[in-house]
Amino acid sequence: MKFGSAFFGWLTAMGLAVLLTALIAAIGAAVGLTAPGSAEDAANAAAENMGVATIIGAIAVALVLFIAYFAGGYVAGRMARFSGLKQGLAVWLWAVVIAVLVAVITAIAGTQWDLLSTLDAFPRIPVTPESATTTGILTAVGAAVVTLAGALLGGMAGMRYHRRVDREGFAD
Repeated sequence: MKFGSAFFGWLTAMGLAVLLTALIAAIGAAVGLTAPGSAEDAANAAAENMGVATIIGAIAVALVLFIAYFAGGYVAGRMARFSGLKQGLAVWLWAVVIAVLVAVITAIAGTQWDLLSTLDAFPRIPVTPESATTTGILTAVGAAVVTLAGALLGGMAGMRYHRRVDREGFAD
């Protein structure tokens, strides 16, 4: 594994996740999914469309995470040449390591040092002790599986480029 390539793949994944999240939020605002006038209106709208809103939101977050990590794995696979699957895994491992570091820093220093919570652009699955229910845990595992699959497939796609170049060879 080339950890430098994987780090830049992780940076690509995070940047694309922010951009895609902003794009989805803009599309939602354009089609009228803006916040209602009062808290009571919001509660009523959420109660009426709970299932549909949850499913659409879950699909949107899963797509954003998959596409972002696919791109991150692709970048790492292209940079590292022939170890695409390993590079995709390393991109995902960078995300896990960063998440663990942020959790440890937050646990030691307090919530004011939770860097990712201050950046609302990252699509995150917040799992706190209060929300660590079966549904919350399954959601976090689902997000981990989606990101891992995206990173591995992206790494393999990045590696395929070099395989095609070598197959064609260079003509003088």
